[in-house]
Amino acid sequence: MRVDFETDVGAVRSANQDSCECGIFDSGEAWAIVCDGMGGAKGGNVASSIAAKTIREELEAGFDSSLSQPNVKNLLINAVRRANDAVHQAASQTPDLQGMGTTAVVLLAAQGVLHVVHVGDSRAYLQHQGVLSQITMDHSYVQDLVNFGQITPEEARVHPKRNIITRVLGVHEQVQCDYGLWDLEPGDIALACSDGLSNYMDEAQMEQYLEQYGEDGKVLSQELIRFAVESGGSDNITVAVISDI
Repeated sequence: MRVDFETDVGAVRSANQDSCECGIFDSGEAWAIVCDGMGGAKGGNVASSIAAKTIREELEAGFDSSLSQPNVKNLLINAVRRANDAVHQAASQTPDLQGMGTTAVVLLAAQGVLHVVHVGDSRAYLQHQGVLSQITMDHSYVQDLVNFGQITPEEARVHPKRNIITRVLGVHEQVQCDYGLWDLEPGDIALACSDGLSNYMDEAQMEQYLEQYGEDGKVLSQELIRFAVESGGSDNITVAVISDI
């Protein structure tokens, strides 16, 4: 397996509040973390950085190739909870950082399955047997409207309140995250991204890019970011790709 990532400030923002950590364990399992911070000029960058680094440290300290799937699930959920504690504590100790928070999406490809845990509207996608699917559901105001049938997914992408998220890491003492598990086969591709990409690109467009650039995760992540920037680039954009599965 291999893992690649790219991040870009975009065409409008002056600072990048996204953070990404990724790697491959000595035993061959690949992992990736994407966080999209919020909370003012300083807070967003600090929150996403603390969260991504804390989750990485928890994975590196706790993962072993002999872990059962339930134990891997517990490791990931606890890592997100530790990150929530770290961000919340940092915010409470520094007035300028109060109220900061971040999204988080974590991928871990191990033993023929993909583990995913997420908070907020950063997304995970999986191309399985040649078919691309979004495998996380946004914790956002517009996703709730979609779920209730009040707007379509296409309308959600341009809705004026599309940036309101309903779950966030670090703002409260406790955080609720979602976990999912998917089968992997050789040739599959897993992708995590901040909403700087997903706000501009639908699944059909993304599938075209995977078909064209999917053989090289680095090139794929670069081309996806190029698309988002050229489409407006109003937000920071981060993409992480696990490939050669």
